[in-house]
Amino acid sequence: MRLITEVASAAGISEEHLELYGKYKSKLSPSLWAELKHKPDGKLVLVTAVNPTPAGEGKTLTTIGLSQALNAAGIKTVAALREPSLGPCLGMKGGATGGGKAQIVPADEINLHFTGDIHAVTSAHNLLSAMIDNHIFQGNTLNLDPQRIVWKRVMDMNDRSLRNIVTGLGDGNGTVRESGFQITTASEIMAVLCLCSDLSDLKTRLSRMLVGYDTLGQPVTAKDIGAVEAMTALLKEAVKPNLVQTLEGTPVIVHGGPFANIAHGCSSVIGTRYALKLGDVVVTEAGFGADLGAEKFMDIKCRQAGLTPSAAVLVVTVKSLKYNGGVRKEELYAGNRAALLSGLSNMERHIENLAKFGVPVLVALNHFEGDAPAEINDVLEACRRLGVPAAVSKVWAEGSAGGQELAQELKKLLDREESVNFAPLYEDNLDIPSKINKIVTEIYHGAEVAFSPAAKRSLAVIDKLGLHQLQVCMAKTPYSFSDQPRLLGAPEGFTMGVRDITLSLGAGFAVVITGNIVTMPGLPAKPAAEGLMVDEDGVISGLE
Repeated sequence: MRLITEVASAAGISEEHLELYGKYKSKLSPSLWAELKHKPDGKLVLVTAVNPTPAGEGKTLTTIGLSQALNAAGIKTVAALREPSLGPCLGMKGGATGGGKAQIVPADEINLHFTGDIHAVTSAHNLLSAMIDNHIFQGNTLNLDPQRIVWKRVMDMNDRSLRNIVTGLGDGNGTVRESGFQITTASEIMAVLCLCSDLSDLKTRLSRMLVGYDTLGQPVTAKDIGAVEAMTALLKEAVKPNLVQTLEGTPVIVHGGPFANIAHGCSSVIGTRYALKLGDVVVTEAGFGADLGAEKFMDIKCRQAGLTPSAAVLVVTVKSLKYNGGVRKEELYAGNRAALLSGLSNMERHIENLAKFGVPVLVALNHFEGDAPAEINDVLEACRRLGVPAAVSKVWAEGSAGGQELAQELKKLLDREESVNFAPLYEDNLDIPSKINKIVTEIYHGAEVAFSPAAKRSLAVIDKLGLHQLQVCMAKTPYSFSDQPRLLGAPEGFTMGVRDITLSLGAGFAVVITGNIVTMPGLPAKPAAEGLMVDEDGVISGLE
C-alpha cells in the first residue's frame, strides 16, 4: 500500500484537506469541497448486475478492477463505493472489498470498524430510540401513542432473535410495548447520511424523521423529541467521506452503506460529488441486481442529487446465468449450455430495464477459471444479438491488465454523448400506489400489486398527510424479479404482494415491504465469522 497522503496527492488533494486515520485511511475535510465545487464534473458510471446467486457475480470486484483499468489506460478515474456492514461480513456474504488483484485496501480494516461511520449511525439511531422511551416515561407531553411508535433500535450485526422484542418489562423500566431491531444499514439515519448534501442538510433531514404518532394520529418527529442536535453531534465526523486505495493505487471514496434490498443501496451523495470533481470518470456501484440497486440509484439517488449517469455496466457471469436457468449451486461448475441459454433471459431483462432510464449499457462478463469458451461465446453472441456492447473481464486474476477490453468498450460508450437521455422511471407527481405499480409492471414485469390490510392502512395515512411526493424504495428479495426468491430467470405476470409501507420522511421515500423480506437478517448455519483467524501479530485472515 502507498501512504494515503501519496494517493491523495496523485488525485489532486493536498494534505491540508486530509483528516488521517493512520497511514492508509483518511477522511476528506469540508475544506476540500470549497476548493473543488466550481470544477466541472467527470462522467458517472454505474456498475450493476443480474440477480445475485450463491456463486457471486463480482459487482464490487468489477467496479474496482474497471477503475484500475481506466487509470492504466490514462483516464483519470476515481471509484466510489459503500462501506461494508459487519452483519454480512460476519454472516453469509463475507468481506465486501473486492478480491484477487481488484481489491480496496486495507481490506480488513475497511470490512470491520473502518473509520467508525456505521458505529456512529448506530449510536445516533439508538440515542433517538432511548429519548423516545424516556419522553414517554417522563410524562409524555407529546401524547405519543406507545402502540404507534415506528422507530425501532438497530445494531450492525445479523441477529434474528432481536427482530421482535418487548421493552419496558419490570417495575420502573418504562412502558411495556412491542418493538424490535433492524440492522444498522437499514436505519433511516444511514439513508439520510447517504442522501444529504452537507452537515446542514443532514440536520434538516434528521429533524423530519418520523418516530411515531400521537393519540390523535398526528405524526411526531425526531425534532419534536429534541434529539436532532445530539444526533448531529454524533454524526458530524461520519458525514465526511473516506479515502482509501485499490491494490494499484487508484483512489477510492468509500462512504455510507445502506442495504439495497431494504434501503436504497448506494454510496453517499457527498462522496460521489467529491469523486466527480476529482476524476474524469467515476465508477460507482449499487447493491444487488439492477432491479433493486440500479432502479433506486436512478429513481432515488440521481433524482435527489441531480446526478446524470453516463453509462451503466451490467455484470454477468456464466454461473449466474446457468443458475437462473435452473442449475443447482453444487452443479454450477459443470458445463450446461441448455441452462445457460435459458438463463440468458435474466440478463436480457436487466438490459431492457436499464434502457428505460435512457442510459447506454455495457455488459461485463466476469470471468471465472473453468468457464467454457462455448458458454462465454453464447453470452457474447446474445449481447451482439441485442445490440449491446460486451467484454470479458479478468480483473480478479490480472488486475488492470485484465480489464483493458472492458475499459476500452466503456470509453467508446462514454465518447458517444448523444446516446445519453437519462430520466427516472416515474414522475414525482404520481401517487404512491401508481409509483409502486410502475416499478412492478415495468421493472419486475409483474401483472399487478396486491396490498395487504396493513399496507392499505399505511396508504390511507400517506393520503391523509399528503405525502405522495415521496419516492418509492422497494424492499424485496434480491434473488428474483418477483417477491418469491425461487422464481428465477425472467418471470412475468405474477402478483407482487405488498405487506406494509413505512415512511422515511428524512430520506424522502416510502419503504414498500414485499413478500417475506426482513429488516434484520439472521446468521446462516455456518457464519463467515467462524472462518476468521487472527495470528500472534494481529494479522486477520478469512475475510474474503
